[in-house]
Parts: sequence; structure tokens; C-alpha cells
Amino acid sequence: MTPYASLADDFYVNMNLATEMELPSQRETILQYFERVQRRFPSMRKFYCRDKRDYVLEEDKDQGRYRWAAVETKRLCSGQVNPPSLDAVLDQHRLILDLAPAFLSVSPLDCEALDVLFGFDFAYRGNHNALLAEALGVGPSLERFGDVPGGRVINFEPSLTIACDEDCRVQVRVSTETRTNAFQVRTGEFNEEQLSVYVTARQYGSLDPDTTYVDTLDRLATLAREVVDSCVVEQILRPLARTISLK
Repeated sequence: MTPYASLADDFYVNMNLATEMELPSQRETILQYFERVQRRFPSMRKFYCRDKRDYVLEEDKDQGRYRWAAVETKRLCSGQVNPPSLDAVLDQHRLILDLAPAFLSVSPLDCEALDVLFGFDFAYRGNHNALLAEALGVGPSLERFGDVPGGRVINFEPSLTIACDEDCRVQVRVSTETRTNAFQVRTGEFNEEQLSVYVTARQYGSLDPDTTYVDTLDRLATLAREVVDSCVVEQILRPLARTISLK
């Protein structure tokens, strides 16, 4: 198991390569590409098309742990939910990026952005926004805002993005996503939904001539993991889990 498996209800690592040009959509090209992916991961047996142009290959989701890969119009994606190890999921992403030049004609020039996302989902029935405000705090400058008579928090999704190089091409973002709306707060009727915490390391623009997609993936994954370990586990994930456990 990954060191993050116990920190949330679901943990996943996704890779997204956004391209400047449209990716191939010919039947033969798409099938050959996914057949090559399946050869490495035979349990990826479910293939389908969504929205008429997005092609997906994935494992069965019944066990709560599965791999998936997708080819969209201008985006190449790969992910694994509740992976057995970080090496396992990164090996999958490396394969996807290794195959892309030969099977999908993806060039290092064609990179709009490459990102690695570490995601953590918490199942919670209640006001996600108020939960986040309670678990993380809102900061001294906004504390008095919570004292407004009759006030209830209906939108609180803290995020922060920093640049990691002088050109601002390499960035890392810590963000949250709530799934509670004003109607639910007004009526007090909540469904159990996922509250998400994301750490995304991203590089913008074409790759340097002597750099491969796999090299860039490895650097971004290392950056994302360092941020998770030093800035997210104790500061966000554990406080959030403790607050949920007390509800």
C-alpha cells in the first residue's frame, strides 16, 4: 500500500498531457495504442467511447482499485485509484508517455502542459465548506466574517499556486473541491459526497530538446510528493480526517 492510503477514503495519482494539436482519432490508431497498453496491463479490459471523441480503457471498478487511461481530442490521460504503490502508478504513466510519440505522433514540441495530480477524497454527508473552514481555519483576516449573525458558510475552497522556477513554467498547486451547494445548506438535506484535496505539479510549454516526457513526469511526481509530505499531510489531510471523525 502507498504511504497515503490511510489518509483519505480514496487516493489516486493522475497524469494529464494537454497538447497544442489534436490527437489522432482514426480507428486503427486508437485501437493499436490501447492494445499496446492492454498488453502491459491485461486486466484493463473495458474499452468505450464517451462524448463521441474521448476513448477510455479501464479496469473493473468493483474492487475500489483500478487503472484507467484515456485519449481525448487534445489531452492524453492516465490514472490509478487506490494504487498498491507509487511505483506501480508511475510505471503506468511512464508507459503511456513512452507510447505516445510512436502511436499518437506526440512530439515534445506539442506540449501545452504536463501535470501530475495527487488526489485525496473524503466521503462526508454535510456541509463541505463549513467542514473545511472548521478543520483548516479561515485565517486571522477572515475570522470575524464567521461572526455575522445567522451566517453559514456556503463557499470555502482554499487553494494556493506557486511557481517553482524563474520562468513560472513549473508550478505546484494545492487546492480543495467541495460538492455542497446553497440549496443543500438551506434545506439541511445532504448526500454523502466526496470532498477532495488536490496537489498538482505542472509544467507548461514545449519540452527542452534533451528532455523526454518521462523525465518531466518523474520530476513533477517528485515535486508533488515533496509538497504532499511537507505541506499537506499534517496541515490539511490529518486535520480534515480528525474533524470528520468527530462529526
